[in-house]
Amino acid sequence: NSVLTLFEALNTSTSRGPLVCAQSEHRLTVGVYESAKIMTEDPDSVSFCVLATDEQFQWDVALQIHFTLIQSFCFDNDISIVRVSDTQRLADIIGDKQEDAHCVLITNPADGSWDDPALEKLHLFCEESRRLNDWVPEISLPER
Repeated sequence: NSVLTLFEALNTSTSRGPLVCAQSEHRLTVGVYESAKIMTEDPDSVSFCVLATDEQFQWDVALQIHFTLIQSFCFDNDISIVRVSDTQRLADIIGDKQEDAHCVLITNPADGSWDDPALEKLHLFCEESRRLNDWVPEISLPER
């Protein structure tokens, strides 16, 4: 099941998934505007993008426009991207208390030495999804 595998890669307590690892190394950018700023200033530093929305925000036109722009930017800069269906759960995973966990970026380490098998698994998942014409695969995060 690719969804389960993807979630395990996103957040595994045993192997410190990419989100948890990036958070502990201060390589996580949280927020639509903050993410857009990083992508504009240094797109090569971005390794992975997670967009999060739920029923409460599905009709938020401004947010959907931002998502469209972020997705386009990710496609143009070869940045892997997924959608998750629970903003609050994503915020809980990354330990974020902010209101805007709609976009989360994982950036590369400054020294370029980082090699994470779980993140590589995410990139392969996204690559396979694109081959199947699923350009922004959507996943559901399991309950706590």
